[in-house]
Amino acid sequence: MAEQERGQGCPGAGGGHQARAQGGATESEIQKAVEFKVDGNRCYKEKKFREAIGKYHRALLQLKGLQGRAGAASPEQSPLDPPRCPLTEEQLRLVESTEVECYDSLTACLLQSELVNYERVREYCLKVLEKQRSNFKATYRAGIACYHLGDYARALLYLQEAKSREPADTNVLRYIQLTELKMLRGAQRAGYQELMA
Repeated sequence: MAEQERGQGCPGAGGGHQARAQGGATESEIQKAVEFKVDGNRCYKEKKFREAIGKYHRALLQLKGLQGRAGAASPEQSPLDPPRCPLTEEQLRLVESTEVECYDSLTACLLQSELVNYERVREYCLKVLEKQRSNFKATYRAGIACYHLGDYARALLYLQEAKSREPADTNVLRYIQLTELKMLRGAQRAGYQELMA
């Protein structure tokens, strides 16, 4: 019965058997991405951060092929390509939540690296915040990334936003102090240079 419903949800797919096969392929693609994410989580817990990063990237690559299937066939799809079923609401939610979880987990892994790529951390945090504006970890980590990139004003905005969600979080409070100190020193330096000019 579920297979029939999946087949019916794919207009123009040739109906019946072809539609069911297409719906099944979409399900297996999503499942594969979820499996990579779960493997990444396992690697993270085992402190195998490089392996975890690889798994999360593979999950995201798997999901990338599913993007744009929310509606009818995309304009870049060739008429020669086999028809693709649009994603159901449930599939779309699963794809989106898996994507967000992968980007969120990637930032956690990157912050464990010996040489942290703060540009990448900020980029991934912003991807999470696009979908989940109130994500505490992404907001806090975006603040950390901006701090280390020297963008103290933006760092302070993210960190204060994180503090509004978790007022007692000592890491957030510590980074706010560090950021304010950097801003104060920057202002003092600017004032000193003005005096010397």
